[in-house]
Amino acid sequence: MGILEKLEVPHAPGLTYSQMFLSNNDLVPVPPEERKWKARNFVSFWIADSFNVNTWMIVSSMVQLKLSWWQAWLCVWLGYGIVAPFIVLNARPGAIFHVTFPVVARTSFGLYGSLWCTFNRGVMACIWYGVQASIGGDCVKVMLRAMWPSVNDIPNHLPASSGTTTRDFMCFFLFWLISLPAIWFPIHQIRHLFTLKSIVTPIAGITFFIWCIVKAKGVGPIISRPSEIHGSELGWAMVVSLMSCISNMATLVTNAPDFASRATTPSAALWPQFFSVPISFSVVSFLGIIVSSSSENIYGEAIWSPIDLLGKFLDDGPSSATRFGVWFISFAFIIAQLGTNISANSISAGCDLTSLLPRFINIRRGGYIAAIVGLCMLPWNLLKSSSSFTSYLSAYSVFLSSIAGVMITEYYVIRRGHYNVADLYDAHKGGWYKYTYGINFRAYAAYIAGILINVVGFAGATGRTVPLAATRIYQMSFFTGFGVSALIYIILNKIFPVPGVYTKFEEIDVSGMVYDEHSPEHDSRQNDSEHDTASASEIDSKDSKSKI
Repeated sequence: MGILEKLEVPHAPGLTYSQMFLSNNDLVPVPPEERKWKARNFVSFWIADSFNVNTWMIVSSMVQLKLSWWQAWLCVWLGYGIVAPFIVLNARPGAIFHVTFPVVARTSFGLYGSLWCTFNRGVMACIWYGVQASIGGDCVKVMLRAMWPSVNDIPNHLPASSGTTTRDFMCFFLFWLISLPAIWFPIHQIRHLFTLKSIVTPIAGITFFIWCIVKAKGVGPIISRPSEIHGSELGWAMVVSLMSCISNMATLVTNAPDFASRATTPSAALWPQFFSVPISFSVVSFLGIIVSSSSENIYGEAIWSPIDLLGKFLDDGPSSATRFGVWFISFAFIIAQLGTNISANSISAGCDLTSLLPRFINIRRGGYIAAIVGLCMLPWNLLKSSSSFTSYLSAYSVFLSSIAGVMITEYYVIRRGHYNVADLYDAHKGGWYKYTYGINFRAYAAYIAGILINVVGFAGATGRTVPLAATRIYQMSFFTGFGVSALIYIILNKIFPVPGVYTKFEEIDVSGMVYDEHSPEHDSRQNDSEHDTASASEIDSKDSKSKI
């Protein structure tokens, strides 16, 4: 056995090189024994995902736009309330047919055309892994200071060119190290981490909330401070604020099928996500508002970062009770950052990188690649060298809305829930997803159109001077990108129809059935599929592998 064969991931025997480029055990439909995500697991997932440093601080940028606290909080409700249906819509194919985002992307962009989408999402996940790990390192630093105050006095032995200190790098590396075991577990088992996080982090958040109110002897001045802007300026400030919530979720909208593919039933990935997304993110942001407002009473200025505020609690010789409280809350934030990094970045990168090289990469290996990239990119340098770096990443992620626009339109408008699962893993001529040499030009034309309408405003978001109209369009970028890509995709499919166009919405796998392009409804096929509309969910892993 050669070196390459030893590096291969497990796969069904007898596959050709072409088939190994399209499938492995993590790309075929999830077998029934791994569909463990129940409704409560999706609720726990979103509670866990919402509780992190970024969500805690999300209202800070809105208050800095001179909104009142309740206007900012209303934007959080609206933003996450608007984005929740998009998450549910794009998760649906994963919940019905139990396939991940890279496979769902094949239905619209083509067997090979989908690789750009997954590469695009995978690179973003690797970069964000490093950024979130850097924030996690700050949490570790506070926790260690609460245990051993002398940690703050560790001498620096690193050169200034490194961009960090011995103490800060040690804390970053410790967070990076404790994250590695979590990457090992498969998706159907990692749900237990989110259950743990959904219990520990709310307790810590509420404790922090009460502690700050008691310490400040009130909720602070931010609660009574009115909005400083009015009219159209207020309107656009609120638009920018709620769109920032939507933009931050664009990555999770795109790869929603990754987790939904493990759902026990399609409904488990529907209503639990629809309601838990806005509720969980809004509650966490409310805690952040009150805590930050109270901090203004304590220190004379609003401290929006919970980690910075906890660090201040450790200054000036705190009591042992204060040190324990800081330790517990910072420990909860470490779990929070770990869970967020696994859910939003590690698993996403694993799924995406798997599709790029399925012969050698599976979800587990892809997750470890993301961790290595996150370490090697020295994220603290990126965060310090450019104040606009994180805003650039957030702005760039919005363009994923064009991908989501194409994917959702493909499922609900073009083929109306019909999948040909066998063709997702076979590049034979005449396959539904072969298109033109494996690339669907309709999807790419729509995707590019969705980007072009926002590209000028995107340049403005990275610091360039652009017209006001372009800025306004970009401020609505999720909707403009999604809407334009969806519209262009519908038009092009009318002009250049593809196989498998149906007029009746029915979620079934039509693999092995004869498609008659002159009879879109094909009643006989529908009669053959009177079993559960989620029939594809009954495909077991052996049957799936035999089809490819």
